[in-house]
Amino acid sequence: MIELGNITKIYKMGKVEIYALRGITLSIKRGEIVSIIGASGSGKSTLLNVIGCLDRPTSGSYLFDGADVSRLNDNKLAEMRNKQLGFVFQEYNLLSRASALSNVELPLIYSGSRQKHKRAMEALERVGLAARAKHKPTELSGGERQRVAIARALVNNPALILADEPTGNLDSVAGAEIVSIFQQLHREGITVVVITHEMDVATKAQRIIRLVDGEIISDEKAT
Repeated sequence: MIELGNITKIYKMGKVEIYALRGITLSIKRGEIVSIIGASGSGKSTLLNVIGCLDRPTSGSYLFDGADVSRLNDNKLAEMRNKQLGFVFQEYNLLSRASALSNVELPLIYSGSRQKHKRAMEALERVGLAARAKHKPTELSGGERQRVAIARALVNNPALILADEPTGNLDSVAGAEIVSIFQQLHREGITVVVITHEMDVATKAQRIIRLVDGEIISDEKAT
């Protein structure tokens, strides 16, 4: 599903070049659940941004389901992100004045109102929050907010979920609930990539990829 070949990402600060990724070669199969770990500054979030088509690599190749991502223009990339990818972030990124249901409906802006409501409710049901659909984020716990964010990521039935430190703001109980949802999505055949610095989260995946200074230093089965 994901084929990265010798991916490099360089940021320029004046005359100084900073290598965020150095020759990343990586393959992720459809339906896998994979964790990417590393210290702050290791390049793991940059790698997720490249996989999620939020940033273009400086060099290297990226095939997504056989399509050469480098050949896609900005409109095609936006369409791909909306229809095939789902994103979950540490900070939830919910609209504070909107209900959980309205937040989940956001990616469905071009769908009819009946369809939006139905699909958003189905997504909330998948994460166990249908009963809280009318509640605003301020009326929800941190774990519930993250479940709303996951429902929003699921509403377009993506093939791939990308999660950047999804348990970073949660206590151990709420974090375990979020990990359990990702495991269930994996069992349903969705590909899941989780960026984390927490080993108890990383070990719940099938594979653990470790980054140091923009390079993969290990890629092993989780035990």
